[in-house]
Amino acid sequence: MDKNDYLAAMGVQQWQLKEQAQTAESSETTPISQANDDWQTLQQQAECCVACDLSRTRTHVVFGIGNQQADLLIVGEAPGANEDKQGEPFVGRAGQLLNNMLHAIGLQRQDIYIANILKCRPPNNRNPKLEEVALCTPFLERQINLLQPKIILALGKIAAHFLLRSTESLGRMRGREFQYHDTPLLVSYHPAYLLRSPREKRKSWADLQQLKKYL
Repeated sequence: MDKNDYLAAMGVQQWQLKEQAQTAESSETTPISQANDDWQTLQQQAECCVACDLSRTRTHVVFGIGNQQADLLIVGEAPGANEDKQGEPFVGRAGQLLNNMLHAIGLQRQDIYIANILKCRPPNNRNPKLEEVALCTPFLERQINLLQPKIILALGKIAAHFLLRSTESLGRMRGREFQYHDTPLLVSYHPAYLLRSPREKRKSWADLQQLKKYL
């Protein structure tokens, strides 16, 4: 599947840099709000979701966690084994590293909101399928609409590709400022990747410094 096929399957358009961003017509984007949305109702809907086969293998729905009035939203890719067991995003070694990263710029987990592209764990931690992303991301979009963050940090290529409507490499997206609708968005490496590639932590630290300027 080439880039155009991927984007067509996602039903999305190319990302734009901040200076090139334009407001998309509502008919060209996935609806991200419902008139009666609230956090409790949205979480209940997610926990009851059986739209894809991941509902058959999950232990818990990993809805999201944190301050529902936070300025910063962190978006990851999909729950892993620890997240599936505990029902909370970014736990285990990757979660500990994320906590340390946040602490380094003066933040705690309770200061921010954290969610994933998928709410259920793919078997064997495989990458999300396009149809799973299409079915699950309306929950994330509604979370973003409720939260109204001042900035979004996408961790990992799956999150970056969906939010930025792109198939560019993560390395090429780092260090730039993008827009998700009207919200500034930055891209960095997923903590799980940094555990496998510790030399990239230097680049991740530069991304955190860029993020700190907004906060």
